[in-house]
Amino acid sequence: MFQYYCLNPISKVGLEKFSDSYTKTETAEEAEGILVRSAAMHDMEFSDKLLCVARAGAGVNNIPLDRCAEKGIVVFNTPGANANGVKELVFAGMLLASRDIIGGINWVISDKGDENIAKAAEKEKKKFAGTEIEGKKLGIIGLGAIGVKVANAAKHLGMEVYGYDPYVSVDAAWNLSRDVKHVLNVEDIYENCDIITIHVPLLDSTKGMINKEAISKMKDGVILLNFARDLLADEKDVLEGIKAGKIRKYVSDFPNPTTAGQEGCIVIPHLGASTEESEDNCAKMAVKEMMNYLENGNIVNSVNYPSLDMGVCTQAGRVAIFHKNIANMITKFAACFGDEGINITDMMNKSRGEVAYTMFDLESPAEQKIIDKLQSIDGVFRVRVVK
Repeated sequence: MFQYYCLNPISKVGLEKFSDSYTKTETAEEAEGILVRSAAMHDMEFSDKLLCVARAGAGVNNIPLDRCAEKGIVVFNTPGANANGVKELVFAGMLLASRDIIGGINWVISDKGDENIAKAAEKEKKKFAGTEIEGKKLGIIGLGAIGVKVANAAKHLGMEVYGYDPYVSVDAAWNLSRDVKHVLNVEDIYENCDIITIHVPLLDSTKGMINKEAISKMKDGVILLNFARDLLADEKDVLEGIKAGKIRKYVSDFPNPTTAGQEGCIVIPHLGASTEESEDNCAKMAVKEMMNYLENGNIVNSVNYPSLDMGVCTQAGRVAIFHKNIANMITKFAACFGDEGINITDMMNKSRGEVAYTMFDLESPAEQKIIDKLQSIDGVFRVRVVK
């Protein structure tokens, strides 16, 4: 029997995917698994019982990934589960920025008491006229799950689409329309596109990538869309670009004091994944990842450990080891089993940066003295008996 804890309200549709082998606990200290959305975990103390954290969403800046890795706690996210919800809001933002729909609506609200509002609207509407998106050049920075969906949908709307992603995955490449122009230099996006949308993770290498220098290379009157992370743009530079007439509109899904209420900015209260469908999809994926790991030791969509899948264990024992990614570790593990006369029927090892994950399937269960011996090896974070 496994126990899980929800740090945030999690979709009932997702929780119903748990089998009868799982119960919801009232405290995090009792749980082998934690489900979370936006709750901050950096100041949390983690019990020795905790094995994994599943984020029902993509961003994991609310979770201390390195500290979890050092304790052998696997952190999952749910890439792509909310992609359609974000994609749809991207196009809403694109239309709001291309045509002054908000300005027009606000005019109607302010003039609602006028009995001749219909006649007045015919005179005033020219103030809110804009441009269509068909035929415009759309630049997409980042061709992950969301970027690919935006690219393909934009082609159906008659846009000329440019995509930039030096690390595009095989799956993304297969799903991407052949009509999308895949450029090798992000400056080609800046120089050619009427509308630019950002869909990359927030890393040291991407933080502030939309800055004064990048903006200076863009076309006059460019529309910028940011539904990834606000820190990807130096928003003070963005405001300067708006004042200078370089940027026509900046659309962000991340409210903050820099852009909220500023001229030329359309700021949405982080609604990208706030749909019933997205929340259900994220919860279902998070629960599936957690169950597969707790029951089989398999890791899929982890952000702090490598992916590794050995399927369902049909042997007498399965042991998982979290350790530093250094030489000679596998030899030491195998020697521990060999010294006790336990035959290894299968094994797999994967690494990710400075950490690694190894699983062994065994002909007989591993006794506690073997587990203690494995745990004592220098560089081992955690040893877990899966079966």
